[in-house]
Amino acid sequence: MNAVISPVGYWSSVACAAAGCTVLCVAARSHPGRWTGVVARVIAFLLVADAVSYTVALVVGGSWSPRTSLPLALCNAAVIVAAAACWWRVVLLVELTYFWGLAGTLQAIISPDLNVAFPHLVFFQYVVGHLGVVVAALFLVVGMRITPRPGAVPRVLAISVAYTAFVGLVDAVTGANYMFLRRPPGEWTLLRVLGPWPWYLLSATGVALVLFTLLDAPFWMSRRRAAEGPASKAGGGAADAPPPAGASERNPARPRSSS
Repeated sequence: MNAVISPVGYWSSVACAAAGCTVLCVAARSHPGRWTGVVARVIAFLLVADAVSYTVALVVGGSWSPRTSLPLALCNAAVIVAAAACWWRVVLLVELTYFWGLAGTLQAIISPDLNVAFPHLVFFQYVVGHLGVVVAALFLVVGMRITPRPGAVPRVLAISVAYTAFVGLVDAVTGANYMFLRRPPGEWTLLRVLGPWPWYLLSATGVALVLFTLLDAPFWMSRRRAAEGPASKAGGGAADAPPPAGASERNPARPRSSS
C-alpha cells in the first residue's frame, strides 16, 4: 500500500468484512435454509458488478489495453470463479474459490497494492473484489458446508497449472506480462522471495502445493469418518446380527436336562 495513503479506511473495511463473514458463517451453520442461497447470489452479484465496473471504468477512461486490462491475473480470475460458484454452487467451482481465494487472494488483502484512498472508485473495486472472494470462499465452505472432495488438492493444482499455461500463451501473443510469467514485477512482491525469473515460477508452484495441502487438512478427519461409516456397515456379517429371541437364555454347548 502506498505510504501516503492512510490505511485506516482500508483496514476498517477488512474488519467489517471479517465480522460480517463470521456472522454469516455462524448463522448458516446453525440455521441453514433457503436464505443462504439468497446470500450466496447476492455475493455473486457484487463480484460481477465489481468486475464489470472495473472494465467499464478503464474503457471510459480510455486506458483499456489487452496488454494490461484483461482479467487474467489470478485474483481477477478468482473473482469470476467465485461469482459463478456462489450463483450455481458447483463443487469444482467452490473448490477453486476456496483454494485460490485463501491461498492467493488473502495474500493480496494482507499486503494490498493500493494507492488510492476511500472513497475513490478503485478503492471500492479493490476492496469488494478481494474481500468478496475470501468471504465467498468461507461462506460456501464453512457456512454452507460445501467442502472440498477427496483429491481436491491435485485437481485444483492441475487446473492452476493449466490456467497458468493459458495465460502464458496470451502473454506470448499480446506481449503482456500477466501473472509475471515473462519477466519479474517492477515493484517488490512476494515473488522476489521465491528466487529470480523464471525460477520463481517453479517455487510458486511448490508454495501453492503446500498452501493447498494446509487448507485441505481440516477436512481429512471428516472424510475419514465418512469413508469408515459405510465400510463398517457393509462389513457387518452374521456375527454382528442380533441373536434370535430367547437365544441368550439358552447355552447350546450345554445339553438339555432330561427332567
